Amino acid sequence: VEFDTAMATPDMMGKVGKLGKMLGRRGLMPNPKSGTVVAATDLPRAISDARKGRVEFKLDRTAIIHVPLGKISFEDDKLMGNLTAVVEAVMKAKPSGAKGQYVRSASLTTTMGPGIRLDLKPTLSLSSA
Repeated sequence: VEFDTAMATPDMMGKVGKLGKMLGRRGLMPNPKSGTVVAATDLPRAISDARKGRVEFKLDRTAIIHVPLGKISFEDDKLMGNLTAVVEAVMKAKPSGAKGQYVRSASLTTTMGPGIRLDLKPTLSLSSA
């Protein structure tokens, strides 16, 4: 599969669902929560948004956020821009009632490689939120 995002209209989800084994394994199955199941009239906007890039992150059971920043082929400045966007999105998503230290640590890793711990203060200063 040579794409990063799959989109569908609600009426096509029955047909797209048959591709579940292939798309689901790669995390590409269209989903209304992630904004990839859209009305036909909203499709041009959704495609434009996907091309511009959008920060999507999820917490796992241990409250760790996993989010892709880029690919090995990306230039350093693009990776830094992506890191800044992720930090801003995470800080913006902080619930107003959250108390204590919201982010305790941050690290970068390749898909199967060891993590490199980031210095938290400069990393969090990337956010204007």
